Amino acid sequence: MDLFAATPLQLVDDAEGGIRYWPAFVGEDEAAAWFQALCEGCDWQHQRRPMYDRVVDVPRLQAWYPFGEEPGDDLPAGLPLAAMLARVQATVPGAYNSAGLNLYRDGQDSVAMHNDKLHMLVPGQPIALVSLGAPRRMNIRAKAGGRALGIDLEPGSLLVMSHASQTTHEHGIPKTTKPVPPRMSVVFRARPDVFSRPPMQPATDETRQRTFTPVRTLQRPPLAPAPSQRSVSAAQQAAAGAGVQPALRPAAKTGR
Repeated sequence: MDLFAATPLQLVDDAEGGIRYWPAFVGEDEAAAWFQALCEGCDWQHQRRPMYDRVVDVPRLQAWYPFGEEPGDDLPAGLPLAAMLARVQATVPGAYNSAGLNLYRDGQDSVAMHNDKLHMLVPGQPIALVSLGAPRRMNIRAKAGGRALGIDLEPGSLLVMSHASQTTHEHGIPKTTKPVPPRMSVVFRARPDVFSRPPMQPATDETRQRTFTPVRTLQRPPLAPAPSQRSVSAAQQAAAGAGVQPALRPAAKTGR
């Protein structure tokens, strides 16, 4: 077994496992194949949400697949979600029953700092996030205050957050002015009443065009973390392989 791949970085600690990061959860070729298959095979949706006195577009595309509660409620054939789930279960077992996907088409797609809604999670169960496509920075910040931690989520990586961490920390993907290719997250969760979620709106031709034109010509150049931001470097990842706790620097302010 590859010790580097099997040993996570411990970003936040708590009684349920905290927030852990496996930078090399799957190999590069397998991650690229998963990304392409999901880009082309998922039923991508576009949401609009009320914000103050107006309704705004959610700045990313989404897909959602419940599974496992009743006979026949399996993950869709032809997509690699079942294979991904098996890999996740082997590393972090859980009562997962939903796969939520987010497609960040470019640097303008983002998600604000937040915690997952506690009433939509099964207490004590982990949240497992597989990253595919281009690397993107995630910020993690304690609700008690202080500066955010920044980590570049690499393609083929796994980030696992405990249910307890959602009461103490927030996380988000900030916008960037850098010309970044598309990035995808596949998040496995255990949800109560998983089949009661209302449907999302189908993506329009305009929103899909932003997605699929660059996806099929995806290039994944390595993105060096900015020196002023708190990131997981190659040296820190190597230290993780030796079982050493990473020493990270605070993230630069994102202007959010």
